Amino acid sequence: MRDAGLLDLAASSLTPPGATPLLAIQDLTVAFDGVPALRGVDLAIHAGEAHGLVGESGCGKSVTLLAALGLLPPTATVRGSVRLDGQELLGAPQAVLDGVRGGRVAMIFQDPASALNPVHRVGAQVVEALRLHRGLDGTAARAEARRLFDLVGIPDPTRRLDAYPHELSGGQNQRVMIAMALAGEPDLLIADEPTTALDATIQAQILDLLRKVQRETGMALVLISHDLGVIADVCARVAVMYAGRIVEQATAEALFANPLHPYTRGLMSALPDMDGPRRRLAAIEGAVPEPWAMPAGCAFAPRCGLAVDACRADPPPALLPAAGAYRPDPHHVACLRADPDHHVEPRWHTASRSAAMTRSRVQPSARA
Repeated sequence: MRDAGLLDLAASSLTPPGATPLLAIQDLTVAFDGVPALRGVDLAIHAGEAHGLVGESGCGKSVTLLAALGLLPPTATVRGSVRLDGQELLGAPQAVLDGVRGGRVAMIFQDPASALNPVHRVGAQVVEALRLHRGLDGTAARAEARRLFDLVGIPDPTRRLDAYPHELSGGQNQRVMIAMALAGEPDLLIADEPTTALDATIQAQILDLLRKVQRETGMALVLISHDLGVIADVCARVAVMYAGRIVEQATAEALFANPLHPYTRGLMSALPDMDGPRRRLAAIEGAVPEPWAMPAGCAFAPRCGLAVDACRADPPPALLPAAGAYRPDPHHVACLRADPDHHVEPRWHTASRSAAMTRSRVQPSARA
């Protein structure tokens, strides 16, 4: 357990003045059969904001939100605090969690084909969500399901209500999942790699849809992804995860213009330039350490070209504001070697331009 004073300072510094987080995660730890997977995660999601969670596979992005919603298997030991509008969710009765999951907090996954039941019509699955979370049934539920299908851009929604998942494309199935998530009128939508299984054109359509839905409903959005271009194009705030910890957090503009953590800078260096001369990409050597083989000090130290003996001896400090970091919004980093004076070409602008170019090639009627 970390020092309570540092924890309070970190939590307060991540919160805009006067704002109470919709979802507040503090000192969240997860262990599977005694092996730590999350090692003290602090995260604050505010009403109406789009927050990105980025990092390599195995960093703990999905586990963080699954733990917050109580969706991990019995082999997981979860400790810390997860509060939704001040109500503690860890250890809450099942009846409370049933009202939160799919109701106030909804989640969509990267593979809609495995999330949808293949033997039930997609309309019936959305109607079931409407019955559970809004008490609708019969004709009213079917009419609302049709409205949701129309909202998420499914063509000929009345006919599609009676389709089975295998009769729809991957993009259409993901739209069904988004409609199902919206059925409970959530305050928070968690999108876990929602575009990974889709081609580039359909990815752009789904991202546009998520932005549109968030704008029209006012809900908060947490976008989990390993794609920095997607995060830069959608999110206002970004948290970077590595080996079960958040190592850096800032506004998207601040993070992509001036990454402070060596891991974040490594991710940026691995991005190809969209224009200008071609260059050899600078890959990060090695891989994310396995939870059962975590190094004694900083988990990134074995892969970090800036590591010193102190990095290898002790874990890095708590996530705190970096001195001299990019303003106006505080920039938070957990690293002994963070360099607030290090500036890079803000490649997130080129990534956004690339995504915009992809979208511009999609005709408005070409919904998939």
